Amino acid sequence: MIDDKLTFKPANEATWEELRAVFGTSDAGQCHCQRFKAPGWMWQTTTEAERAASLREQTNCDNPDARTTSGIVAYLDDEPVGWGAVEPRTAYPKYFGRTRVPWAGRNEDKEDDSVWVVSCIVTRVGYRRRGVTYGLARATIDFARERGAKALEAYPMMPPAGKEVTWGELYVGSYSVFEEAGFLEVSHPTLRRYVMRIDF
Repeated sequence: MIDDKLTFKPANEATWEELRAVFGTSDAGQCHCQRFKAPGWMWQTTTEAERAASLREQTNCDNPDARTTSGIVAYLDDEPVGWGAVEPRTAYPKYFGRTRVPWAGRNEDKEDDSVWVVSCIVTRVGYRRRGVTYGLARATIDFARERGAKALEAYPMMPPAGKEVTWGELYVGSYSVFEEAGFLEVSHPTLRRYVMRIDF
């Protein structure tokens, strides 16, 4: 396990080449963290090049003086090995403004930009199953708190006993990852989906 050997940078302090290395050509490398942002069904309304350009703009990578970014990059020594999307919940109006799942049994202000979310975690091919995701989940906490968040939420999955979740579905992370990081369960809106949260 390498999670205790990782270091982290805001994505604007990373290079575009480092981000591209993390995303690679897997599912994440096709989506570029645009599933909850692209208009309509992203596979039809956007091209891969457009999604990549959107990610590059949102992260402000190669721009260490940028005032905003949309996540963090994990490194093992100097090699980029992971990505965590961390932003105010209001950065995802397509998802949080339309779907009922995160709000089941809850009555909150959907426009409260002091609540941040971890919407995606990616581990680079070749470094999976070595604890990178656990390290990223912990690192998102300080990242959000230092930028003024009052709370941080995650929406992980945990399959029923005997069932599996494919890697492509686990971009949101697994329940155990966020539990270990200190997130507490808020609700269990679907058979596999949970809402977990840390209040600062």
